[in-house]
Amino acid sequence: MHSILELIKNLTNPDWIKDHGGLYIVMFIIFAETGLFVGFFLPGDSLLFITGMIIANSQSTGIPDLLYWMALISAAGVIGNMVGYWFGKKSGPLLFERRDTWLFKRKHLYQAKEFYDKRGGSAILLARFLPIVRTFAPIVAGIVKMERKKFTYFNIIGSIAWVVSMTLAGYLLGGNVWVKNNLEKIVIIIIFITTAPVLFKMFFGKKKPKATDAPDEI
Repeated sequence: MHSILELIKNLTNPDWIKDHGGLYIVMFIIFAETGLFVGFFLPGDSLLFITGMIIANSQSTGIPDLLYWMALISAAGVIGNMVGYWFGKKSGPLLFERRDTWLFKRKHLYQAKEFYDKRGGSAILLARFLPIVRTFAPIVAGIVKMERKKFTYFNIIGSIAWVVSMTLAGYLLGGNVWVKNNLEKIVIIIIFITTAPVLFKMFFGKKKPKATDAPDEI
């Protein structure tokens, strides 16, 4: 747990990112958060915001460099979701029967499934903006065998919308002195805003089905 918290702290530090692979590590983190169920704890939103700041304050070519990195990171997000979709399609109901561990909680799958059932294909797009849910939504889409073309469409649109909006916000505000001096506060605000809907659902939403009922919920 300590190592995970340390990693999250490092990923909100622009200097650490630049010293450990630069924006290539951002691509990997976005891939992991959207493609591997163990990556649900990664701070994708704040990381994208910081990415925009790094580009704004680097000796880059400006907008062309920004577009280049947004394209690469968006592609990483698309590939990540495709991996999650493939994993869900292959593993199917077995995930709902898996015992909880400190990294894997079935309740996260139920949250994503409920979100998907309510929103349909647009859930793949909207889930990009919800931590935890964005990790499991493509997996659930694979489990319920969502049409591949439909999934791919919403996957691409969602990844681009998420990456561009968060990165562009960081880029536009990256040169602001107040933003630089209060980055930790901004990161906390971003995390709170993006996780609030998920936390509200976890604590105040309707009771999730029991583990013994899992096969009937698929």
